[in-house]
Amino acid sequence: MKCYVVGDIHGCSKELACLLEAIPLEASDRLIFLGDYIDRGPDSKGVISFLIERQRTGEQELIFLKGNHEDMFFSYLGLPGRYGEMFLFNGGGATLASYGVSPAKASPDNILSVIPREHMQFLQGLKTFYLLEPYLCVHAGIHPSVPLNQQLEEDLLWIRDEFILNPHSLPYTVLFGHTPQREVLFHLPYKVGLDTGLVYGNQLSCLEVQEKVLYQIKKGGKKVTRWIVRDEWEQMRRPHAP
Repeated sequence: MKCYVVGDIHGCSKELACLLEAIPLEASDRLIFLGDYIDRGPDSKGVISFLIERQRTGEQELIFLKGNHEDMFFSYLGLPGRYGEMFLFNGGGATLASYGVSPAKASPDNILSVIPREHMQFLQGLKTFYLLEPYLCVHAGIHPSVPLNQQLEEDLLWIRDEFILNPHSLPYTVLFGHTPQREVLFHLPYKVGLDTGLVYGNQLSCLEVQEKVLYQIKKGGKKVTRWIVRDEWEQMRRPHAP
């Protein structure tokens, strides 16, 4: 079994479809998505429809994590979440438009009336983290000094510099998205950042963790590149800080 971890998609359905078509998936493989399926890009509705259909018809196990943009969307709709007042300022208008709702005329009631029930079920079923030892998959990161069972959901979905700029004490390599980078961020053995800014014109990244293979597709492109990063990975490893 191989495990593939996919970074932030942000409404870019065409690149997502091309990426998954190019990956040599077997029936026993697992796909983990790190969240932020919606906002900013042109086709949030299409991304969710594609993933639901893939889950329904595909042979692989699919794991879907929650991102901070899904958290904002929930809050905007009056559901449990955070910072709903920031939703439209952070690309939420593109999500509403993909469902045929004008942001100027939007209200929780008319939005919920047009979002398919299976889309809401998908969003409400998202996980906050997924443990695949020795890897911990999470959207934004972790608080560096807090045990896993004491982590706050807000940190798992929203943390940035405190996590990215510091080593942590957990016995896992954290695979995360959330903070866009030009290239995959390797800070081993502590963390690997897989948000490579697709929606900003850069690329979508997917890491196969067993053989350490990186798959990437550029914004607007159809060609998927394949990079073996195993040697670099081994060179960058070092013991955890005490």
